[in-house]
Amino acid sequence: MFIDEVLIDLFAGDGGNGCMAFRREKYIEMGGPYGGNGGKGADIIFEVDEGLNTLIDLRYRRCIKGDKGENGLGKGMHGANANDIVVRVPQGTVITDVDTGLVIGDLTKHKDRVIVAKGGRGGRGNMAFATHSNPAPSFCENGEPGEIKKVKVELKLLADVGLVGMPSVGKSTLISKISAAKPKIAEYHFTTLKPNLGVVKASNDRSFVVADLPGLIEGASLGEGLGDRFLRHIERTRVIAHIIDISGFEGRDPYEDYMIINNELRTFNEKIIKKPQIVIANKIDLPGALENLEEFKKKVDVPIYPVSALTVKGLEHVINILADMLDGIKKEPLYEEQEFESHVLYKFEAEEPFSIIKEDDTWVIKGEQPEKMLRMTKFNSDESVLRFSNKLKRMGIDSKLREMGAQTGDNVRILDFEFEFKE
Repeated sequence: MFIDEVLIDLFAGDGGNGCMAFRREKYIEMGGPYGGNGGKGADIIFEVDEGLNTLIDLRYRRCIKGDKGENGLGKGMHGANANDIVVRVPQGTVITDVDTGLVIGDLTKHKDRVIVAKGGRGGRGNMAFATHSNPAPSFCENGEPGEIKKVKVELKLLADVGLVGMPSVGKSTLISKISAAKPKIAEYHFTTLKPNLGVVKASNDRSFVVADLPGLIEGASLGEGLGDRFLRHIERTRVIAHIIDISGFEGRDPYEDYMIINNELRTFNEKIIKKPQIVIANKIDLPGALENLEEFKKKVDVPIYPVSALTVKGLEHVINILADMLDGIKKEPLYEEQEFESHVLYKFEAEEPFSIIKEDDTWVIKGEQPEKMLRMTKFNSDESVLRFSNKLKRMGIDSKLREMGAQTGDNVRILDFEFEFKE
């Protein structure tokens, strides 16, 4: 089964909790803090495996969870890091964050890898907080929560030339004649139910990869037929080879077919229609084909090469033409730099890293920073509570609450944790 798109929920591992402990040994006075740090949570990593050609292994893994790092222990022992989870995918896989729409990774080479969801760092034990002014801290941290992401994983085939055209124009026959690909061939529409790849050998020891894309009809870009599923596979191609049944054997107008398919490509992605294109006028050996070819040439301003895929007439010439074209076309990245999640735009941020709203009689604080800070705080000592309170002040939350009219004794909530506001 050919699967080329899946949605997956990812839960990277949480960091292990830090430990609060003190050294108590005979003959050692003032042993001091002795709690170790927690281990790092598991990252979720996607890596290319050349042996794969479909995403079927991910179809039944709708949720992937990483392990939590081990907790720190007494005697200064740090917790072990969790083992990362490596998800193997085919070449040409694109991972996109569903919430932001940004590309996390475009994996095109063998062993390419990207960390898609990062595990949380381990919480610090009380050893890590010892200072000259506080040599025996009585608090520690919980582990940092791992990243949670919903991602779309798409396979966009790596091919140099994309064969497009209406059903039954001879795309499958052509790729079977110019390469070792063995697609299913029959005399009915939608025989081809998945893209077929073939390696083509040209003169001067050159070779390139051709993709036969099935299911293109009018409305394909909007979901008609099978085309909306497979149009993504033409995005990486450097040349489009438009296959036309120049004989009009099934009563269709070759020029109208050509315009319909080009319109679908343009509607799906404007960049595709700007790629170099040739027309392969197939079935030139059938009656009426030569007359249709002359009419077609008057209407189309792209190179046209008449062939018969069935008898192999003209195919060698077309192969060498495509190889010559590819020699002069560089491989361009599929996405612009700003489309990637890793692209950081440094600018002045006037917005605060939190928001405060009032629900009934409770002030509710929302934001990634205060929520993460709450999760990493262990409220098991007065010193820990004081540290949490001071962090809120440094973030400007206290002053913002006063500005919004909060009074001493008002309820304040972060996530499910409630406390009283005090001046």
